[in-house]
Amino acid sequence: MDLHTDNLLGFLGTFGRQDERNVLTLNVLLLGDRQSGRSSVGNALIGGDGFQTGICISGDAVTTKHRLLCRNFQRFFRRQGAESDLTLRVVDTPPMLLPRPHSVHELCPEGVHVLVFVARADLPHDNTRLEEQTLFGPGWRRHALLVVTHADHLEEAGLHPSDYLTQTSDWLRALAEEAGGGVSFVDNSRDWPSIRGRPLRDRLLRLSAENHHRALTVRTEVSL
Repeated sequence: MDLHTDNLLGFLGTFGRQDERNVLTLNVLLLGDRQSGRSSVGNALIGGDGFQTGICISGDAVTTKHRLLCRNFQRFFRRQGAESDLTLRVVDTPPMLLPRPHSVHELCPEGVHVLVFVARADLPHDNTRLEEQTLFGPGWRRHALLVVTHADHLEEAGLHPSDYLTQTSDWLRALAEEAGGGVSFVDNSRDWPSIRGRPLRDRLLRLSAENHHRALTVRTEVSL
């Protein structure tokens, strides 16, 4: 598979130094079906519009190749009393059950720190179980965050997010219960990529810290 990689600021290492500040680099993998809002979540995370978004009239996915965008957020947090930068390397994937392991490994040879699953609140979901264990091993749930987009439709329907999770498909309900980073609902009726960018980055950082910033190793021997 062809890979298209955009490095805005380049890879700085998991822990490096930039202008005497610590730098923490996190690899983030976006997963979700077509039109789920996956690329928009990626744009929110990097604080830009580098990932292509929109509605494809033909029904095909807008994202057809794995794509990497990278951005450094200076003085984003404090670690052991020192100011630290946060560098996010965000990989958007074509909509499929599992991404190609060799593609992910080529873009993230150090592994993946956070798996971000994106699902739309206003669309039905296949009642199939995602088998990330095949690609990352049994510990993948501790590194997972579920983002539910178009949550404004729940409010219009008078449905509380917790009630929605009890009524959704089995696999999505199980993922919401098991994901180490929990569930984040975003409202698409507002300019949410700019509004929700910082809260989403904060959640990624907390989740990675809970895992001591250890990355999931990609199992390249998996045949998909």
